[in-house]
Amino acid sequence: MARLAYMSFKKLLAHTHDVCRQINIDNWRPDYIVGITRGGLTPAKLISHYYNLPMYTLDIRLRQDLSGIGTESNVRMARDAWGGPIGGRDRLLHKDVTNILIVDDINDSGATFLHLQNDWQNNCIPEDERWNYVWGNNVRFAVIVENTSSEFKGVTYYSKEINKLEEDVWIVFPWEEWWTL
Repeated sequence: MARLAYMSFKKLLAHTHDVCRQINIDNWRPDYIVGITRGGLTPAKLISHYYNLPMYTLDIRLRQDLSGIGTESNVRMARDAWGGPIGGRDRLLHKDVTNILIVDDINDSGATFLHLQNDWQNNCIPEDERWNYVWGNNVRFAVIVENTSSEFKGVTYYSKEINKLEEDVWIVFPWEEWWTL
């Protein structure tokens, strides 16, 4: 059974500030922030306020979803990342390409971010090799906790590192079980 590691809200704020510091050092600016429901919403909102940028949500549910709602696909965001409407003027190499920061609480298995990459790429021009440029340039990923054993290796910004292959730990964020703290 996994060891529970509780993160305080104060610690979450410090980790989020560290992510913002890394973005500043990189001299990269997102045009908007995307928070992955549910865990990514709080850090995404904090980052959006820090930079005074709009924030959007993206609902990705890969575990058993009892609500019947399912996972959301947002082709508009994919087109923003790609550089505009498919078949229209190619903006990929121009200054007006949209930079998007995708935020979640943890890159655990990597399934959420891999799903998002596949979804966006498949809804634009899937076979175009320029997607290799989009990921990591126009679209970057930020998390509070990075699991180094995750299948997704594209997280640019993170504050805390764990390796779940070496230590079975479950991070309990302040919005989970907040009533017990």
